[in-house]
Amino acid sequence: MKKIVSYNLNGIRSAMTKGLMEWIKAVDPDILCFQELKAEPGQLDLKIFEDAGYHHYWYPAQKKGYSGVAIFTKQKPDHIEYGCGIPEYDFEGRVIRVDYGDISVMSVYHPSGSSGEERQAFKMKWLADFQKYINELKKQRPKLIISGDYNICHQPIDIHNPKSNANSSGFLPEERDWIDSFMKSGFVDSFRHFNKEPHNYTWWTFRQGARGKNLGWRIDYNLVSTNLESKMKRAVILPDAVHSDHCPVVLEIDF
Repeated sequence: MKKIVSYNLNGIRSAMTKGLMEWIKAVDPDILCFQELKAEPGQLDLKIFEDAGYHHYWYPAQKKGYSGVAIFTKQKPDHIEYGCGIPEYDFEGRVIRVDYGDISVMSVYHPSGSSGEERQAFKMKWLADFQKYINELKKQRPKLIISGDYNICHQPIDIHNPKSNANSSGFLPEERDWIDSFMKSGFVDSFRHFNKEPHNYTWWTFRQGARGKNLGWRIDYNLVSTNLESKMKRAVILPDAVHSDHCPVVLEIDF
């Protein structure tokens, strides 16, 4: 059994000052998929992670203090793939993959489009290119777990106010269509597989005490290729972990 955690940290250095390491030791994941590190490995004391039993693989953005993904894993992978081979995305440090036998785990940080039209256009181009990239990858690596911040709510149940957010980036019809078709291309939303209840979110704005009132969005996922669906044992969201404006999402799976 492997316990996989996906967590957008909104800055790993900030999260470390809020007790991230103690939390990791308590939860004891086998694989940690981090997004939005906003740091490079040289900016932290890495011995802390190594002493806790983790191999760590980082793919920071070229721009300092921005984006970046990493995978921390107790079991040494057979192979690590840095980036997706598309320069404009790899410049932003958005994809890293580790392979264990015939199973691959990815940490992915999908772009946000909330800052304006230019980034929204970038996001839509990324989504189309990411689907193509995964379609190709599946030919060699059909057993995939794609963990990360997708920056999209799939259904009205995944957002606290679907009506007022109908024109908000992250809940636009074209984004929702994309994630729906992406899942239909061969992936299971592991959390919804086990939990059909409303009011389960993974991100809250820092404004207006949104987290205390649970006015959130579910934009972080562990998507599992359908050929591994029967191996899934449990999936939960951990909203009480408060190292970030996101919270961790957990998948327990046999492999």
